[in-house]
Amino acid sequence: MELPFEWQCYICSLVGRLPNKKIPMNRICLFPGTFDPLTLGHVDIINRALPLFDKIIVGIGLNAAKGPMFTPEQRLAWIQEIYKDEPRVQGAIYDGLTVEYCKKIESHFILRGIRYVSDFEYEKTIADANRTLDPTIETIFLTGEPKYTSVASTIVRDIIRNGGDASPFLPDVIARSIPGA
Repeated sequence: MELPFEWQCYICSLVGRLPNKKIPMNRICLFPGTFDPLTLGHVDIINRALPLFDKIIVGIGLNAAKGPMFTPEQRLAWIQEIYKDEPRVQGAIYDGLTVEYCKKIESHFILRGIRYVSDFEYEKTIADANRTLDPTIETIFLTGEPKYTSVASTIVRDIIRNGGDASPFLPDVIARSIPGA
């Protein structure tokens, strides 16, 4: 079944023209990261991406090179709690290449948040590699709200480790569940 021309124009205006690619019927998007912990900056990106996609899967990537503060299961529980009333947002834990996980969940889009120019340079390199591995998957960049540009999970973890108040950077659900945050 082919989409009506108006819908094709609408989708193309959102993601740019995808030459020689089928336009997906369901716009499933993977938002990959470690989310250790999920911050208000992450929530901002997810919430602002909701109008663009039918479903957003917040994928907690397992990365052996990083020593996480919180278990993947705890991070997944936070995502599920925050978005319990939004059926278009789901959490998941995955291992391996992000593009391979995209294929598994039938996602043609990867969502990435950008705070600074340096983020873009790094993320573009990854997006180019992903495009080489699978040209049917597009990376969509959203810039964060200015009030969240200083929010990074690394900084939040450092604040928590040193006994500081990390609650201004965290969703309430997460701040309440971390002693001293």
